[in-house]
Amino acid sequence: MTRRSFYRLSAGAIVAVMCVSVRPFAAEIPLALDSATVTIAGTSNIHEYTASTTKVRITRAQLAASAAGAEFWENALKPGTVDTFEIAVAAGTLTSPKDGLDKNMYKALKVSDFPDITFRLVRFDLTGKPAGAATAIGMLKIAGVERAVAMDITTKRSDTTLTVQGRIELLMTDYGIKPPTAMLGMLKTNPKVTVTFETVLSLPLT
Repeated sequence: MTRRSFYRLSAGAIVAVMCVSVRPFAAEIPLALDSATVTIAGTSNIHEYTASTTKVRITRAQLAASAAGAEFWENALKPGTVDTFEIAVAAGTLTSPKDGLDKNMYKALKVSDFPDITFRLVRFDLTGKPAGAATAIGMLKIAGVERAVAMDITTKRSDTTLTVQGRIELLMTDYGIKPPTAMLGMLKTNPKVTVTFETVLSLPLT
């Protein structure tokens, strides 16, 4: 073997080791979103309001390969299991039963520029939580502004699915959103809103 060939072989081996060591135990898990509902609830000086959508999608799910198998749902909340989990909500599909609210809501959310509300999970905190519950800590992006959030979630397993429910209170102004007004300014919304969600996840078994 020539010296040049030896160097090429060594360099190739180093690159291969680096590629393996970057994510030694990560794997794309084919999670499916069977159903989802996201609801925003708030108040104004005239009435309460809600807006909901079922247009939610998983944009990425990468978990430790060791989580795969029959015990996946039991392992899902364990520290180090979830490497990446991202979800997107189509902001322009949020609808309310209140007349005239949707148009003002889309304008406030800057839907034309930022069509998705996204959440990227960073980690789970199980401290002081009962089985099946956790605090999901991650980055929430609304109207192009991303902030760290912590939301309490509960999970319930049924055969091959996992139902996840959660709730978080937010201030519109934290995301650069001006609380919508209507009726020539007579209706003014409170900047505080409550976001609740329920998703049903499934995992194809092999």
